[in-house]
Amino acid sequence: MSVAFRRESDEEHLEPKFELPIPPGPNLVTPRGLELTRAKVAEVEAAVVAAATEEERTRLQRELRYWNTRAATAELAPAPAEDEVGIGSTVTIRLNGQTRSLTIVGHDEADPAQDRIAYAAPLARALMGAMAGETVAFGGKADAVEILDVATS
Repeated sequence: MSVAFRRESDEEHLEPKFELPIPPGPNLVTPRGLELTRAKVAEVEAAVVAAATEEERTRLQRELRYWNTRAATAELAPAPAEDEVGIGSTVTIRLNGQTRSLTIVGHDEADPAQDRIAYAAPLARALMGAMAGETVAFGGKADAVEILDVATS
């Protein structure tokens, strides 16, 4: 008998749906990041209730599981020491001759287009613990990044 006649359903040929990946390590957040996470949980809960189709509801429930997990595991990052780069700091740097200000935040709050980078990003890791006036190695180059100013957000 042909395989076409033996197939029980189209479901067996669909790609499996996996949970949304959770970044490894602790879920350190800023106070703003914690508020954003809680707001996202409320937003997705409302969307689940308003979902028009079962497919949409299933997709939203998957997203809700992600945000509930992130809210449940969120830990407020300790405030960095004064003038020291840490989670929640806004840092003005000079890299490759260009001056730029970045805020170091938790994974879910990161938005590179808004100059908010996750604390696990390579540049953020290079900057953590440094102070204004110091230079740090980055991208395999010693003294690649000059820290011009550090402010606590």
